[in-house]
Amino acid sequence: MKKSEPELDRKNVLVVGLGISGMALVRFLCKKGSNVTVTDLASEDKLGSFVLKCRQMGVHLELGGHRPKSFQKADMIVISPGVPLAIPQLIRAIEEGVPVFGEMELAYRYIHEPIIAVTGTNGKTTTTAVVGEMMKHSGKKVFVGGNIGDPLIGFVEREEKVDVVVAEVSSFQLDTALTFSPKVGILLNVTPDHLDRYPNLDAYARAKGRLFEKQKEGDAAILNGSDPAVRKVTTGIQSRKLFFGYLGATEEGAIISEDRIRVSFLEMGQGKACDIRIGEKRMVTEHFDLTGTQFKGRYSRENAAAASLASLAAGGNARGIQSALNSFKGLPHRLEPVENIGGIRFVNDSKATNVFSVICALDSFSEPVILIMGGRDKGSDFRILTDWVRKHVKIIILIGEAAPLIRKALAGAASMRDAAGMEEAVISAYREARPGDVVLLSPACASFDMFTNYTHRGDEFRKAVMGLK
Repeated sequence: MKKSEPELDRKNVLVVGLGISGMALVRFLCKKGSNVTVTDLASEDKLGSFVLKCRQMGVHLELGGHRPKSFQKADMIVISPGVPLAIPQLIRAIEEGVPVFGEMELAYRYIHEPIIAVTGTNGKTTTTAVVGEMMKHSGKKVFVGGNIGDPLIGFVEREEKVDVVVAEVSSFQLDTALTFSPKVGILLNVTPDHLDRYPNLDAYARAKGRLFEKQKEGDAAILNGSDPAVRKVTTGIQSRKLFFGYLGATEEGAIISEDRIRVSFLEMGQGKACDIRIGEKRMVTEHFDLTGTQFKGRYSRENAAAASLASLAAGGNARGIQSALNSFKGLPHRLEPVENIGGIRFVNDSKATNVFSVICALDSFSEPVILIMGGRDKGSDFRILTDWVRKHVKIIILIGEAAPLIRKALAGAASMRDAAGMEEAVISAYREARPGDVVLLSPACASFDMFTNYTHRGDEFRKAVMGLK
């Protein structure tokens, strides 16, 4: 489908959801001359400074609930990531023919640079950041954003000029993708998550697979060859498949062997490989060393392999990729080292909001772990953790609404303690720990029962750890 920029001048546009992306949408639409109305279920008190900024721009606000007439009278509706498509007012507006865009889809209509898009249940934020660093170290001017930090519509609004856009993309954003088509797309993995929003794992996997629906023959799909769900949802795509993890006899991509990554694929002319790189037919073969880097454990190294493969396909060079691997120090709330107190290491993995992300975290440690878990359940099967807990975990400290579910699911796998809040959990973990142990916050749950978001949860963990000193 060909890109087209929607007509926005003097149009009545309804923005649904006033978060960071919603605020970026408001700025963009006002700049384009739209008559903007914002609707959000949250109250004015909860939305804070966003409300004042909207009023300063002359935006009409409808807070604390959705008004059906505003949906039906709009010339266009733009929804922020995370807003469910199943809300009744939106369903009726779609039935009545009102155009509906997601924030990412609207932004894409105005982006002319090649896009590297990263999705997957786990690891997408870190992988997005690593790809951005690889392209920067390769001499490219890069925008890194999307579902990580800076929304794509904010990039469009600022009219920046870059060589490549690197974007984290969520399944929620892909639900509203109509024409979105990255030059290089990465699907890291598909494991059970967001089953409070999707009816089953197959539906969630199909949402992830939408990343590749509009790709053409000259584009590249970077895929986890070890993940059956990834292979299943990308069976019929038109783009060229490059795999990491496991490669079949005739497949190209990246193989991981202990501390080394070997990337090998045939580069061909335009229309046969990544048309970001056009040249004579030749084999691209590079080796990357992970010794001494932050990439520990199988899953972390798979992320590094995916990033290396995608960056080479998009025009990065081997020297820049290796430099980025060597210098990357990780991101906040993602296996983030906090402090070492008396030989006990404290690690903040608050972003681990599902079961598989906890497995990835435990896979990174050889030391005994005291695990702080719990929060708001997202329909997870915590029994999947049983073998991993038996192998790695001494004691589980339980917090939040899901504590009873976790206790029942992991009964017998490890000793468990309950804690009323984060400070009590950290103190309890410290009392149980011995020099050489790791105290790991890796909740396997959403944060909204006790915290504003996973960042707030991680900050409270840090605060409690520093209080021990």
